[in-house]
Amino acid sequence: MKLAFSTNAYLKYSFPEAVRRLAAIGYAGIEIMADVPHAWPAFLLEEQKLAIRQALRDNKLVISNINAFMMHAVNDSRQRYWYPSWIEPDRHYRQVRIDHTLRALTLARELGAPCITTEPGGPVEPGGSWSAALSLFVGMIKPVVEHAEKEGVLLLVEPEPGLLIETVDQFLEFMQHIDSPALALNYDIGHAYCVGDEPATTIPRVAKYIRHFHLEDIAATRVHHHLVPGEGAIDFAATFQAIRAMNYQGWVTIELYPYVDDPDDAARTALTRVRKILGN
Repeated sequence: MKLAFSTNAYLKYSFPEAVRRLAAIGYAGIEIMADVPHAWPAFLLEEQKLAIRQALRDNKLVISNINAFMMHAVNDSRQRYWYPSWIEPDRHYRQVRIDHTLRALTLARELGAPCITTEPGGPVEPGGSWSAALSLFVGMIKPVVEHAEKEGVLLLVEPEPGLLIETVDQFLEFMQHIDSPALALNYDIGHAYCVGDEPATTIPRVAKYIRHFHLEDIAATRVHHHLVPGEGAIDFAATFQAIRAMNYQGWVTIELYPYVDDPDDAARTALTRVRKILGN
């Protein structure tokens, strides 16, 4: 398993500075936030793309994933991470999410990233039908999956507590509606734990769809708040055993966005602890 760190913890730093710091800490890969301040696709100049490539080359880091989940640039007052969602009641607002994802896929191809992650349908409206929301999500994402196929980039849906797709059962139901080699799963270990999907037992159920992992710890309360590995209740030894059993050779990206005030310490501590668990 290859370990990367997400730049969504480095919102107070430029992309080149975040890359420099993570390389110095010892990471081999980096997840790029397709958002402000690092790589908002809608207004990313060619010279900025060149600077991203140069920073990666200079520090010998590889892109593990492009995170197109968060949309701080839109700055929706309800929540900055998953709004606008794929299932917004306003079709014009839904289109903002669709267009962002299309641009992120193209950016991934331009930067040589293997995949992007996206939110799993957004929150269902109060009193709304889950099945109707799933149908809308499928209808909205299908053309984007076709674009992913053309770009040669994987589009990874990431189940999230409180959103349309939370569990592996719901993800498997979603996958019954779309058949494409470009559509797969970003398995977030912490998110799974939050909704009662024990990683050690649910990873085997969706192993054929997993193309990338997010890793963070979660408290025993299962409240969705990302913690540095070792500070919560997840059984990482059993989790990594399940990942090894699927012969996974890809990236595991540590995602600790709450630690923006001291991302270096979080990144360093996480790397040390995860390496110890892995026996590296």
